Amino acid sequence: MSPLRVLIAGGTGTIGTAVTTRFRAAGHEVHLLSRSASTDPMIHPWAPGFEPLDLDALGKFDAVINLSGTTVAQLPWTSKIKAGIYRSRLDSTKTIVDAIARAKHKPATLLNASAVGIYGERGDESLTEDSPAGAGFLASVCSQWEGAAFEAPASVRVVTLRTGLVLGHKGALTPLRLLTKAFIAGPLAGGKSWWPWISLNDEARAIIHLLTSKVSGPVNLVGPKPATAGTLMRTLAILLKRPYWIPVPRFAMNLLLGEGGQEVLLSSQKISPTVLERDGFVFDEPTVSQALAAALRN
Repeated sequence: MSPLRVLIAGGTGTIGTAVTTRFRAAGHEVHLLSRSASTDPMIHPWAPGFEPLDLDALGKFDAVINLSGTTVAQLPWTSKIKAGIYRSRLDSTKTIVDAIARAKHKPATLLNASAVGIYGERGDESLTEDSPAGAGFLASVCSQWEGAAFEAPASVRVVTLRTGLVLGHKGALTPLRLLTKAFIAGPLAGGKSWWPWISLNDEARAIIHLLTSKVSGPVNLVGPKPATAGTLMRTLAILLKRPYWIPVPRFAMNLLLGEGGQEVLLSSQKISPTVLERDGFVFDEPTVSQALAAALRN
């Protein structure tokens, strides 16, 4: 494969760093968009939602990857936090799509972040990319987020990355690891909710795979073996040699964490990576125990 020239927004986050490292190691040229000033010629300033982005001024890119978006794990959600979750996703996506529309040299591909939150609370229902969106704040945000990405010009292949709980050495696993190490891990509201997960390694590999794929539309970036919150947390406790014993009832979580806790920690989503596997992607860590072990090794 010939070297590619790629522009990444959100490239300094956990997922973006993993993608950038792998892509550069393969000999490709990666440029980053940053809200902070930098003297690095590979890092370009931007202000999504405030200033337009001029892609032509940065050169010709084969693809743009947008991974921008503030964390949804700031719990409990306040009105300000919810506004930040919404604006950070919509502003970045609309700014990039507008820049692509105005660019003389348009990238062939746009990979735009999304999330499994689009499915909402679904119990034990088996979900694929063909399943309809659910209800709730995150489902609404994700639906609008993806809708903004699909406003890109028809000549651009658009993929929306519906990412689950990413298990890596940083990010979402950090508070779960700290709770477990502090001997206070246990079932959250019974532990029966399905938590769609994926290893950080496979998340980065899947994004790179999709760069040169012919797939378009939504793609579930989740592991192939669904696991419940109880299975994930119990496995983490075993790997860390800690007990799994303090249950947290649903009413207590609702009282302490409100709407955000309900949507982020208690929503049940049994999701399959149907499109990804059909496209030939093979997972390095196909089970939650393998993904957690890999994360802890790092």
